[in-house]
Parts: sequence; C-alpha cells; structure tokens
Amino acid sequence: MKIGFIGLGNMGSPMAANLVAAGHDVTGFDLVTDCPTGVLKAATAVEAALAADVVITMLPNGAILRAVAADIIPAMSKGAAFVDCSTVDVESARAVADDAVGAGLLAVDAPVSGGIGGASAGTLTFMAGGSDAAFAKAQPLFDIMGQKAVHCGPSGNGQAAKICNNMILGATMIATCEAFALADKLGLERQSMFDVVSTSSGYSWTMNAYCPAPGIGPQSPADNDYKPGFASELMLKDLRLSQQAAETVDADTPMGKRATELYTSFVEDEGGLGSDFSAMLPRFEKKGRG
Repeated sequence: MKIGFIGLGNMGSPMAANLVAAGHDVTGFDLVTDCPTGVLKAATAVEAALAADVVITMLPNGAILRAVAADIIPAMSKGAAFVDCSTVDVESARAVADDAVGAGLLAVDAPVSGGIGGASAGTLTFMAGGSDAAFAKAQPLFDIMGQKAVHCGPSGNGQAAKICNNMILGATMIATCEAFALADKLGLERQSMFDVVSTSSGYSWTMNAYCPAPGIGPQSPADNDYKPGFASELMLKDLRLSQQAAETVDADTPMGKRATELYTSFVEDEGGLGSDFSAMLPRFEKKGRG
C-alpha cells in the first residue's frame, strides 16, 4: 500500500519503520522529528496524505488531531482510510471520523497499548472503532505493527476502550504501590509479598508483569531506575481523558477520579514528570499517613 504517516515521534517512528520493513511505500511528516530510514519525507501533512491508500496519524491530543484532519481530509482520495492511532478524547475521535466518512473516506480510531517497546517490536495492541469495511482495510497494517487488533464497534469505541483500560491500569498501579509500601512498614519482605499476591486474589498485571518493586518479578522499569516504559505524564493524560469522558456521560468513577488526583500531584508537584508510572512506589515509601 501507499501509506501516509503523520506524527513520527517515539511511537510513530518505529511503527512507520515496521511498515517500510514489510514492503509498504511510506511517506511521513512530522513538525520536529526526522523520518526513519526508508520513509520518504513530505514537506507538509497534506503532501503525506496525497494519493495515499491509508493515512495513519499518531498525534498528541484531540485539538491537534482535529486541526490535522481538517487539512488532510480534503486532500485524501475517496475510498482511502484515515486511521488515527493517537490517544485522544472520544468526542474528537468521533468528530474526525464523521468528517472523514462525510468526505467519502473510511475512518478508524485505533489507539494502542504496548508503549515504545511494543512499537519497536511490532507487538502493539490496537483498540479499533469504525465500520467493518474500515477495520478490514486497516487490519493488514495492524498485523504488521502489532500482535493484536480488537474491533470494538463504531467510531470512538477504540478510544473508549483505551481510556477504560488505562483507568483500571492507573488505579491498579496505585493500589499495588501502596500495598508494597505498607508491607515494607509492616516488616514483610517484598519477595514474600510478591510470592503471595502474584499467586492469590491480589493477582494483577501491575503486580505480575510490571512489578513496581526493583528486583522483584519479571524485569520492569523499576529495575532501570524507573526510566519510562510508560511515563507518568502519559498515564495522567489518559486518566484525565477518562474523567472527561465520565463527565460527558454522567458516569460515577470515584477510583478513576482519585487516581487522576494522585497522578496530578505526582507529576506536577512531586517530581514524577519523566519517570515511569510505577515510580509511585518510591513516592509512597516517602509518605506518611498524614
């Protein structure tokens, strides 16, 4: 396929490189970052989108997505697919999809899970919203860039799945970190804590696969001085999106709200900016009950 790829940051660049490695013709555009090897550099986003069979975007937020979409949708060929892999608010995803479909395009919102490592290794999970035809057009590319793609329903449902998943993830990481900090103060060794919880009812992904305690369980960012696999500020972004969505549909999400408050304090006031979201553990170690 002829693919336009707009947004070549830490995630977009390796995703585009994997498409090139699979034999696709990729033209890329980014305001800051150079194109990876094999990706033809466009002067503008519109140039990247011209005559493309599929345009993929990986952008920071809904406002930027809307602005880019307004530029490229009129330039895209009828029947082409607009596949947005950004994590943005549900309303922006649905508005852009409506505009794309109105212009005769196929539209998919397909945020990802798996982080920079998954983007490089081609093991991302895609949560996709859009029509059956749109998902079918994008599926072969998802198979190259990731290990799994789930069609979650109509436009916007990919974003809904992503923010619901990450609301669980953020709240669960906080619970895991505070439990380790409590265990420390009770004199329970961390390895014993892990051995019990990882094989009993406290089992979770944050405990078993991404343990926030250094030297415990499989290797994780905790073993690399909490350098990000998934940065705290990105977790905060997703939690804020979850609360924005909850406000829109009048959903009661007290745990999501509290997780958002804690990550806000951690990122903005407690030195968490630039660290992995599991660095909540040293944060709890330092804090008393008061």
